[in-house]
Amino acid sequence: MDASLEELTEKLNQARAEIAKVIIGQEDVVNAAMITIFTGQHALIEGVPGVAKTLLVRTLARVLGTEYNRIQFTPDLMPADITGTNMFNLQKNEFELITGPLFTSFLLADEINRAPAKTQSALLQAMQERTVTIDRETYTLPDDFTVFATQNPIEFEGTYPLPEAQKDRFMLKINMPYPDQEQERILARRILGPEAPEKQLDQVQNVLNQADLLRLRDALELITVREELVDYAVDIIRHTREHDSMLVGAGPRATQALLLASRACAAIDGRDFTTPDDIKSMTTPVLVHRIILRPEFEIEGLTVPEVVQQLLQEIAVPR
Repeated sequence: MDASLEELTEKLNQARAEIAKVIIGQEDVVNAAMITIFTGQHALIEGVPGVAKTLLVRTLARVLGTEYNRIQFTPDLMPADITGTNMFNLQKNEFELITGPLFTSFLLADEINRAPAKTQSALLQAMQERTVTIDRETYTLPDDFTVFATQNPIEFEGTYPLPEAQKDRFMLKINMPYPDQEQERILARRILGPEAPEKQLDQVQNVLNQADLLRLRDALELITVREELVDYAVDIIRHTREHDSMLVGAGPRATQALLLASRACAAIDGRDFTTPDDIKSMTTPVLVHRIILRPEFEIEGLTVPEVVQQLLQEIAVPR
């Protein structure tokens, strides 16, 4: 049976309620994560240690009721450690595939920037095509295969920058900030009793299964996106390639990501239509990891989010 927008909104609200049992505050982060999942894309989560990046992903996997694997990226990690390899079985006198952690529905790539580019690139085919090639044989991953990667923005020793092709495959870059004072007080109180986040994780109920998730993704097509808004999104992305401060602008995949994310943002709010504000709100997480500023503007202290806001001010908003 086809899903309706009412069912989609109901499931989104249920999922957020379950996540809130473990993750205190961080509503914008949770919404961005839900947008990533329901559009069938991938996300890069950036935050300092201790803000619950890994716990968020574990909670999402529990709520979605999907198979979950975690890879701890390290400098000595090899591509075969992720994808798997063919090993010779002496008993059967033949090679057999030993699958790696990539063969799952929900993958946490923890501290992805600690592995060299060769290892990071092992995810490229899986993220784009949901397939894995091992010894010239191609294997298909589940339709709901999703990657959430984390990285620490303040520690650079022993890390490697993500290749541009890798970053472009992440639909959103989600910045996870410190909790505010009241949220941190609640967390401090919880940690002393039976409501500690790690204990609460065991109480989280899954509200979806794989079939439901795929069905609800199709329901997003019922949300109206006017042609003027499509043109607005295209103008924003194309302007990144012409702006004086830009060394590298965003590609066509960013346009697609912006429209998909904006449509899902409308679903989060329970609407059946997309607005310019949806596009504005998703522009920074879509672009912040895709564009590169010219060195002279970085020296002046200009940041990518500030440039994105300048771009939005320079483009006429459709009525």
